[in-house]
Amino acid sequence: MNWNKNNWVWDNLAFVYSRFEMVHDALYVLAKMKDLKLRASILTYNSLLYNLRHTDIMWDAYNEIKVTGTIQSKQTTSIVIDGLCRQSKLQDAVSFLREIEGKGLGPSVVSLNTIMSSYCKLGFANVAKSFFCMMLKYGLLPDAYSYNILIHGLCIAGSMDEALEFAYDMEQHGIEPDIVTYNILMKGFCLLGLMNDAWDVIEIMLNKGLNPDLVTYTILICGHCQNGSVEDGLKLRDEMLSRGFQLSVISYSVLLSSLCKSGQVDKALLLLHEMEAGGLEPDHITYSILIHGLCKQGQVQKALQLYKEMCSKRIPQNSCSSGAILKSLCRKDLIFEARMYFDYLIMNDWGQDIVLYNIMIDGYVKHGNVEEAVQLYKLIAGKGISPTIVTINSLIYGFCKRGDLTKARRFMDTVRLYGLEPTAVTYTTLLNAYCEHRNINCMLKLLQEMDIKDIARTHVTYTVLMKELCKQRKLQEAFKLLADMCHKGLNPDQVTYNTIIQCFCEAQNIGMAFKLLNAMLWNNLEPTPVTYNILIHGLCVYGKLKDADKLLISLHGKTINLTKVAYTSIIKAHCVKGDVHRAFMFFHLMVEKGFEISVRDCSAVINRLRKRCLITEAQHFFRMMLSYGISPDQEICEVLLDAYHHCGDIISVYEMVALMIKSGFLPQNS
Repeated sequence: MNWNKNNWVWDNLAFVYSRFEMVHDALYVLAKMKDLKLRASILTYNSLLYNLRHTDIMWDAYNEIKVTGTIQSKQTTSIVIDGLCRQSKLQDAVSFLREIEGKGLGPSVVSLNTIMSSYCKLGFANVAKSFFCMMLKYGLLPDAYSYNILIHGLCIAGSMDEALEFAYDMEQHGIEPDIVTYNILMKGFCLLGLMNDAWDVIEIMLNKGLNPDLVTYTILICGHCQNGSVEDGLKLRDEMLSRGFQLSVISYSVLLSSLCKSGQVDKALLLLHEMEAGGLEPDHITYSILIHGLCKQGQVQKALQLYKEMCSKRIPQNSCSSGAILKSLCRKDLIFEARMYFDYLIMNDWGQDIVLYNIMIDGYVKHGNVEEAVQLYKLIAGKGISPTIVTINSLIYGFCKRGDLTKARRFMDTVRLYGLEPTAVTYTTLLNAYCEHRNINCMLKLLQEMDIKDIARTHVTYTVLMKELCKQRKLQEAFKLLADMCHKGLNPDQVTYNTIIQCFCEAQNIGMAFKLLNAMLWNNLEPTPVTYNILIHGLCVYGKLKDADKLLISLHGKTINLTKVAYTSIIKAHCVKGDVHRAFMFFHLMVEKGFEISVRDCSAVINRLRKRCLITEAQHFFRMMLSYGISPDQEICEVLLDAYHHCGDIISVYEMVALMIKSGFLPQNS
């Protein structure tokens, strides 16, 4: 037998090579067949096309089919369309479909499913629907996969009513929705936060005799956690384990993330141990979540331990977890330790990561060490690493903080050398510095520059401008700026409102300050403790003490997180006025609220009572201070000793001297 002339042998050889993904060998055999004037079968070509569908070479193979006149099958067109969709050439796929349609080769359900799936992934569910209609036009019967594709696309788009209609239509055409269909619908409701509707789908599913699978539980856990109900997520995990399901790394990661966000890092760590005990290996995402959570809680040492554990397991690291630890060290003012850790990272494969340099530069700047920040900046340049706008913004902030506005402006001008453009943050940082130094001309120039470059002002920019207008007592202009900010769709935050409220308080326009407070509440913006501190201080300073009392008493019983400053402000104001009874009452309320009372707080009250010559009241307050277990300092003892001496209260003088000696203080005046 002449093997060289045996078409079947060569064709099968090419087919086998292709089936085993030995593409180059298959192409060599096809080239040899061409030389021998032998023809490959469509099965061989289809197998080869399938393996080449991720690459442009697919077209060469397809053109070879056309040149040789090999009769194409529906599988051929399906593979080509799939390949074009995988290569993100969706328009080419549609054009190819029309081309074969013109040649009398109708599309297949598989081809149309592929195109529908691609459009749905891009968020064009309506376009996908038109291809579903095309399927019906050609007399093709959509399968369960066709319906699931479209239902999934509609769910992702948030069109749940339409998705449910298609699920109903599916049943009407004799196709039973499967577990995949119900999981898709549940996911759609979960994405919209409609957990009750998701559970309704579960009920329908159970009535149909379908039991939840691993995907069902994972979707529900994700839904509850995204809705802030981590406890419900944990209950589902218990149910899963009791039914013999093994949670996936994704399910655990979602639960860990929710626990960390709600501040339950210790629970998250226990869940990590459970995960490992169940034979699941945490990945870099799992570790990153926990490291971030620990850093947010200020538990840097535990975060470092986890990081070392991750390294020892040879889990691929990312700059995200390393950056979280570095940032946390900087925030805790452990700048020396942060630099040591930074140097370790730079020496271990992270030498080119600009994010880590930016964190360290920012740490130095916030710590007041601009010189070290500049040295790091020079190191970046020396290594040929391009700085980002974040790098420059940090350095500008550092020089602004130090009052060196010339250097700050010079750094801003260097931005363009790196092909970067200043951002709203860059301009706002400089604007704030010019505002602090009352340099109005430079402020106006910067604003003009922002407008010319069409850089939109942020709410922080507006806050800085309002602060400057308030300093100049241009309160109406500041208020107009606030209105302009809202008109442009920028929602003022608490800092913005606090800035303008403080200015109206300082201008003794308390009524306007309270109108702004009402505006905050109207816009569902929760006033901060600082907001109430400003208002109470304003009322106290400008003689509206009764109103201050009413405000604080109304807030005391609520779940509003007031700070100690609100209480100390009103206590001092009553002491100055000589209303000791109310001062004592608010002091008791402060203690009742659970604030830690310091000797400094007591000293402020006693000093004010002493200045008003209310010595008996000062003595009473001192005894109350001792009853709360607060030890006096030398200063407070000296103030009372001097008061007793001037009043001629010799007994109290001797008692105070005895107390001072007992406390280890030596009276200054014999």
